[in-house]
Amino acid sequence: MIADIDRDTLTKIKNNALRDYARKYVNIYDDFLKQIADFGVELETYDNHMEIVERLERLRQKGAYLRNDNKSVYINNISPSCVACQTGVGSATYFISLRCHRNCFYCFNPNQENYERFSTEKRDVSAELESAAAQHVRLQHLALTGGEPLLFKEKALDFFQTAQQKYPRAYTRLYTSGDQADATTLKALKEAGLQEIRFSIRMHDTEKARHFTLDRIRLAKEYIPYVMVEMPVMPGTLDDMKSILTELEQIGIFSINLLELCFPLNNAAEFQKRGYHIKARPYRVLYNYWYAGGLPIAGSEELCLDLLEFAIDSGFKMGVHYCSLENKHTGQIYQQNQAGMPSSMIAASRKDFFLKTAKVFGDDIPKVKEIFERKKKIAYQEQPDYGYLEFNVSHIRQLFNLDVEIGISTSVLEQRADGQVLRELRLDLTTPQSFDYSKDI
Repeated sequence: MIADIDRDTLTKIKNNALRDYARKYVNIYDDFLKQIADFGVELETYDNHMEIVERLERLRQKGAYLRNDNKSVYINNISPSCVACQTGVGSATYFISLRCHRNCFYCFNPNQENYERFSTEKRDVSAELESAAAQHVRLQHLALTGGEPLLFKEKALDFFQTAQQKYPRAYTRLYTSGDQADATTLKALKEAGLQEIRFSIRMHDTEKARHFTLDRIRLAKEYIPYVMVEMPVMPGTLDDMKSILTELEQIGIFSINLLELCFPLNNAAEFQKRGYHIKARPYRVLYNYWYAGGLPIAGSEELCLDLLEFAIDSGFKMGVHYCSLENKHTGQIYQQNQAGMPSSMIAASRKDFFLKTAKVFGDDIPKVKEIFERKKKIAYQEQPDYGYLEFNVSHIRQLFNLDVEIGISTSVLEQRADGQVLRELRLDLTTPQSFDYSKDI
């Protein structure tokens, strides 16, 4: 077992040197939480992490599949592209433009690099795909998103036709509001080889507008093999969401992705108006993630899990998948760390794909060092400037008879101008008696 080190657990650490070292990461996270207020949306004060753990276990017992270290939960069906998203290997998502005719208050596209430029300019995604093929880039999953890609129908069709020619075995998908997905367009997309289409339903739309989208979803069933819905789930919409899920089950779609609603670091007034707060624990590991979704909203995750349980209890046949914000981050971490281990003392976690090492501090160093010297083949590195001895987490059980506290370091590889750097992000706590490599790493 590995325990989080936070403001409450910090005081329970007996080893003074370990406690002092861990405090800097606790302070960094606390400073981050304080800075959230500057964005204009308040932080939720109640942390319901343990309640979420209990609810996930209840879903597991009811037959739900928990994957990617419980960051992704589904029943019945899940898109193969969602499975591939866990590592991002063989996946690529393209956009023609970030222009969109809708103005969703939760849209995170304004956070994207060069947003203003790509709201007016168009990219030649077919040429980009041809370039990837010419460089022998291996791709099994290809997506076209936006903005709204069907504002540029000819370019969208050309993209999927190019995909069909250059990557005939790739699984293709399209993200759309559905407003432009008429029968002619859907037929053309089918002929271009599109395999999966994902519609967005907006819960803040009028009932008439939502039914228009549902009609487009019904229509898509006649043309596209895998019809899906993907939408952020807003707190306070349980009854409406149950109705939407029930109608989608009757239509017979392949699956729905329930996304954790995020505050995109803009439109704060819209979130304030709805009484939304930022989740008490926004990230487990604080880092600069590529996915520009923002900060998770308190209550969205709970509602997603409620809807999963409702679907199970109702005997739905369509897939229902909860995709958390954390689930969207793992592909980046895997991609960054797959370059290789800079040291034999580092282990790549199969749970979160971060790099892990074990550290002992202060008076515990001589005791651990003595055992490792006796074993002879155990590599370790002493860092007197930082006051710790570091070793591979696989050797923790060698210390089973010692009464020591061990810090579990979480790091990521970063490529900088001066080369590859291992950046430590946080420290957690374990003991030789409670640590289980197969479950914890």
